[in-house]
Amino acid sequence: MMLGGVDDLCAHFGSIDIYLFDQILRGRITPGMVVLDAGCGSGRNLVHLLRSGAEVYGLDADPGAVEAVRRLAHELAPEPPPPERFRAERIEESTFPDGIAEVVISSAVLHFAQGDEHFRAMLFGSWRLLAPGGLFFCRLASSIGIEAEVAALGDRRFALPDGSERYLVDATLLDALETELGAHRLDPLKTTVVQNQRAMTTWVLRKESPVGPRARG
Repeated sequence: MMLGGVDDLCAHFGSIDIYLFDQILRGRITPGMVVLDAGCGSGRNLVHLLRSGAEVYGLDADPGAVEAVRRLAHELAPEPPPPERFRAERIEESTFPDGIAEVVISSAVLHFAQGDEHFRAMLFGSWRLLAPGGLFFCRLASSIGIEAEVAALGDRRFALPDGSERYLVDATLLDALETELGAHRLDPLKTTVVQNQRAMTTWVLRKESPVGPRARG
């Protein structure tokens, strides 16, 4: 693949999350893999994956967004995928089968949970779709680095200085969830704090095989 400049890069990769781009550059997400975007929106993270020949699936609660992704896939994929690969469904109620994907993307989705129960339903609903040995890429709002700047509203919902309200995780919660999921953390937690207004944490996991001891490192 030869790209001539910034415009070519933008056209090829779209508005991809820079931390997801990092996973691609490191060879963890490659052409031909089965990738599911759980909360795909209009497909900002799928442009390169569609172009490269990945077997892409997506789900989102917004039917308009799903229609936009279907059009994008028809335009970009070497072989246009069937429309049923993109479904207007809530993540926690998805009709996709267990373990359908080698990679599950959850980008700026889980922090819209309305509380603990909803968060767990979305997280475990996403995790269910990942095959053993697969990669879970998650970006979500956290309180890491801005603990003194947020105001608790209850059920892990917080008011942020930027005027938004979000479900916020922290390192302790993520550690506990990894144990419960039976997951292996691939990268250290990476948190971007934006002028003490909000914080976004990147959480990258490998789904352990159903058999054998759980590893950490």
